[in-house]
Amino acid sequence: MELWDIYDADRQPKGYTHVRGEEMKPGDFHIIVNVWIRNSRGEYLLTKRSPNKEWGGYWECTGGSAVAGDSSLETAVKEVKEEAGITLSPQTGELIYTYNRLESHGNPDFCDVWFFEKDFDISEVVFQEGETCDAMWATPEEILSMEKSGDFVPMIDYIDKVFNYKK
Repeated sequence: MELWDIYDADRQPKGYTHVRGEEMKPGDFHIIVNVWIRNSRGEYLLTKRSPNKEWGGYWECTGGSAVAGDSSLETAVKEVKEEAGITLSPQTGELIYTYNRLESHGNPDFCDVWFFEKDFDISEVVFQEGETCDAMWATPEEILSMEKSGDFVPMIDYIDKVFNYKK
């Protein structure tokens, strides 16, 4: 059973938790993260969703929901470790964008977009059974092409902030 801390529309804690999978109360929000890792060649780490998941077989950046007690940054680092087996140093992460998704993707949430720079060989990626099944480095042009061809989880409208981010 996964528990989420619950926030109001102004991202203030409401002081209670929610069980993932149950219907949320009106006016309740939780926090999710999208984590973009760019290597020194300007490519971004993508993972492929396992076939049994919603959007199974589609490519995406790593991400997930913050569990009760975890900060957004802790969640970003944890999700990358869990889904790709890659260890990120929290102090190297940059929160580059936050937006509120009311009902566009299941439960209402605040989506924090994290940016990290890290070089590693793609063979170092370790897949989490039931979550990820493949990984690749991709250029911005390749990612946009994948989205256009229907191979990428439907694109979010903040992607230009990721591709144009300079540390």
